Amino acid sequence: MAKSDGQEKTEQATGKRLSESREKGQVAKSAEISSFAALLSGMGLLMIFQSHIGENMKLLAIYVFSSLHEFKLNFDVLSVLAVKGLLFFVSLIAPVVFGLMIIGVAVGYGQVGFKITLKALQPKFSKLNPLEGLKRVLFSSRSVVEVAKALLKLLVVGLFAYWVLSDIIAQSVGLVNYSVEEIFMFMVDSGLTFIWKICLAFAVIAFGDFAFQKYKHKKDLMMTKQEVKDENKQTEGDPLIKGKIRSKQMQMARSRMIQEVPTADVVITNPTHYAVALKYEIGKKNAPKVVAKGINEVAQRIKKVAQEHNVPLFEDVQLARALYKYCNIGDEIPANLYKAVAQILAYIFKLKNSAKKKSII
Repeated sequence: MAKSDGQEKTEQATGKRLSESREKGQVAKSAEISSFAALLSGMGLLMIFQSHIGENMKLLAIYVFSSLHEFKLNFDVLSVLAVKGLLFFVSLIAPVVFGLMIIGVAVGYGQVGFKITLKALQPKFSKLNPLEGLKRVLFSSRSVVEVAKALLKLLVVGLFAYWVLSDIIAQSVGLVNYSVEEIFMFMVDSGLTFIWKICLAFAVIAFGDFAFQKYKHKKDLMMTKQEVKDENKQTEGDPLIKGKIRSKQMQMARSRMIQEVPTADVVITNPTHYAVALKYEIGKKNAPKVVAKGINEVAQRIKKVAQEHNVPLFEDVQLARALYKYCNIGDEIPANLYKAVAQILAYIFKLKNSAKKKSII
């Protein structure tokens, strides 16, 4: 089990760790898959364009050998022939090279998807240190694994090629009795058989290496429990700080709520634990709404502010509990409580009107 700072890496990589790894160009990619795709597609493209390549090679050979007696060998002629020959071979193999480029891009996309990142191209001056480079080559576990893989691949492909060639050599004993055309067809068939069997061996190696790279990449990115906690703190914030922020927000909300208590028409209480302040605007069709509510200490504060501003307190245990449970601040009271609240408000407004009349007299 891998360790980091004395802790075992037991946790799977988080989405953030995977994303950061991808941004750096660190992805699970197998070079063997690319080699296998290049081999297979290269042979396929050669077979597709073999008639085109063969015909042009034949025409070139006819032109060269039929014109040898006319050539004046000097530097200028050889320069022109060299340029023409180079352009000829480039144009001849261009379809194959272009096809291999497309296959290479497709294989890369199939392994890691589409992602453009510049971090992977940034120079790392630490890699210019020859001692560090020698250490990575000779003493790192990665280099040991890569050497072991190369030796294993050479052994497997070598044994497989020996087995295939042994069978072909055994069949070639009877070629002495074949015609030239039959010998040529045997050579072509044997070559194609050898190639597709080698491709089959490479396929097994390539997909095995791809599975290994996936496993190794996943294992390398595993995290310790502490790393997961630290990352959560970075992305979601420190729980202590978040708790303080929530506490501050609740205090601010409670302060705003208390400021609304003086505007209430009545505070329904249970006499010590619950307090709900209601406001009703006469002449409007809206039902009474809750402007403040609280339990225990908050309830006592609501009652105190209400008394300081001459807001009536009305004790009703069941109604206070129901209003606190079913209403949020700013909500209108539910229909099933209309009657009970209406009776209280009617009583409060009657008292207020009586007090006004006495003050006028």
